Amino acid sequence: MNSRPPYQITPAILSLVARIGEALGLLKATGSGANTLRLHRVNRLKTIQASLEIEGNTLSLEQVTAVLEGKRVLAQPRELQEVRNAYAAYEAMPQWSAYSRDDLLAAHTLLMAGLVDGPGRFRSSGVGVHGAEGVIHIAPPADRVAGLMDALLGWLRDTDEHPLIASAVFHYEFEFIHPFGDGNGRMGRLWQTLILSQWRPVFSTMPVESLIRDHRAGYYAALNACNQAGASTQFIEFVLRMILDAIQTVTEQETEQVSEQVKRLLAALGRETCSARELMGRLKLAHRPNFLYNYLQPALQCGLVEMTFPDRPRARNQKYRLSRRGQSLLSEGNER
Repeated sequence: MNSRPPYQITPAILSLVARIGEALGLLKATGSGANTLRLHRVNRLKTIQASLEIEGNTLSLEQVTAVLEGKRVLAQPRELQEVRNAYAAYEAMPQWSAYSRDDLLAAHTLLMAGLVDGPGRFRSSGVGVHGAEGVIHIAPPADRVAGLMDALLGWLRDTDEHPLIASAVFHYEFEFIHPFGDGNGRMGRLWQTLILSQWRPVFSTMPVESLIRDHRAGYYAALNACNQAGASTQFIEFVLRMILDAIQTVTEQETEQVSEQVKRLLAALGRETCSARELMGRLKLAHRPNFLYNYLQPALQCGLVEMTFPDRPRARNQKYRLSRRGQSLLSEGNER
């Protein structure tokens, strides 16, 4: 059995885990609209740009997008390479196991290719983490890194801890060990994303890094406080708050993709079951093609409304009702 890293499960952590579960349920009900794939790409680019900005890369989201589209961007060669590497690493995530040392090293190879000597190898010398006031953390000796990482990966594989908590613990312990000569910050964030995405695929494009970037002072403060306390409790709480905020942000993005016409249709339908004629009457619409193309069909395509006879779309007695996703979206709108 692998030893458990030091941390405590606080009431705040339990509350955040519960709230994240509720937020994921709402996101599932709200998502999968026509523009979801586009939003996933945008959020993936936000993730890459934010994670690199935390490490000092100066490229904007627009410049990162241009680089990945093959357009010419005037920037330092290293910054351009960081963008291409990060994109390749995040795209390769589905191939990796979160528990594999070989996959961890392969990820570092992709992420740091052309940026450091010998990417994909644990460091061979001592390293300290520097802050505004000098050295704030001395990482474990290099000869202990491989054993510590194997123990941490083994714990991650065997633990019964909730994936939200386990991913945050891993992230902190990874930064504490500082296994590589460079790229530890972006690797830690990448690997937490991998752990979470293997639990819930939606996390593969969740822009948690954007919120960490916006709260980087809190990110580093939580790391330093945990170093002082000898436990990752405070860092777990910080990361869970960022995850919750990220889910809520994506939920708002998904909701905004629903047109005003579809929102009007949902409100008119409410909790009842209505025919197309009845719905047109409630919406005060006289032009049937307008109703079909701008109201009913988009609502059906987004999974917000369902037919009472889905196997007979043209049934004369066909009626419509809100799907579970439509009910959730309508309830959310009413609560605002």
